[in-house]
Amino acid sequence: MTFMQLGALTLLGAIWGASFIFIRVAVEPFGPVFMMMIRVVLAATILFGYAKLSGVTLQIRSHWRRFIVLGALSSAIPFTLIGWAELTITGSMAAILNSTTPLFAAFVAAYWLDERLTIYKILGAIMGIIGVSFIVGGSPVTLDSMFILATLASLGAALCYAFGGVFAKRAFEGVSNMSMSTGQLMGGTIVLMPISVVNVPTEVPPTEAILAVLGLAIFATALAYRLYYYLIISAGPTKALTVTLLVPVFGVIWGAMFLNEPISTGMVVGLVIILLSVGLVTGMISPQKIVPLTTSSKL
Repeated sequence: MTFMQLGALTLLGAIWGASFIFIRVAVEPFGPVFMMMIRVVLAATILFGYAKLSGVTLQIRSHWRRFIVLGALSSAIPFTLIGWAELTITGSMAAILNSTTPLFAAFVAAYWLDERLTIYKILGAIMGIIGVSFIVGGSPVTLDSMFILATLASLGAALCYAFGGVFAKRAFEGVSNMSMSTGQLMGGTIVLMPISVVNVPTEVPPTEAILAVLGLAIFATALAYRLYYYLIISAGPTKALTVTLLVPVFGVIWGAMFLNEPISTGMVVGLVIILLSVGLVTGMISPQKIVPLTTSSKL
């Protein structure tokens, strides 16, 4: 990765780490579906307006069917699953579970993009499962059916992100970063709009929830997806999705700082195992890259 790509990756990790905190604050008063509908509508409007003011030609009309698919995979479905999950689990835990995205992406890419599936990727996937087990077993939250369903919802969101990232690389060759960002959010809006009309809040949400949704739309969506598709296009989907190495770290930090969310030993151990597994799957960690130490004969 270039210096610019690494900078974009770090900034994206910090922003998306904060998104789990925004969701945690706003999900109860807004509801997961309506909250995410507002998120994609506002973000799509911001990016569309920016493109028009900047004189950028958007390549959306000719790809609109594909953008609906991408919007479902990369925003509508995973956003809603994460929102629903955070009615039960903490933002920190949701961020950690989201770090399994590159594990799923490696296997999706192996099938769709014919990327080689090495023994290290398989080992990494096994470690990822072990890491998730540590997180679930060591969570400070009561282990019941709703907790398990929320965990599965978070993992389902990670799987959707993996499909979305690989689909974006395969189906939108030559499409600009701005078109990708705006088009997929418009597609997500089309998917969420008919569902959200039956999930409108019965009361006006509090100010802090409204501010959280604005932060979610402006920073964690409009700005974040510009960075994300820049990485997809310039570095490829597997490397771009390594942002989930940084998201849980920032998510845990922000959760502890601003929401006083508890951090258990099991969560920390699970996070470390998952990060190591992602390193193996993405090739960032490989025994073949380790230079053997030699003992010097000089005294």
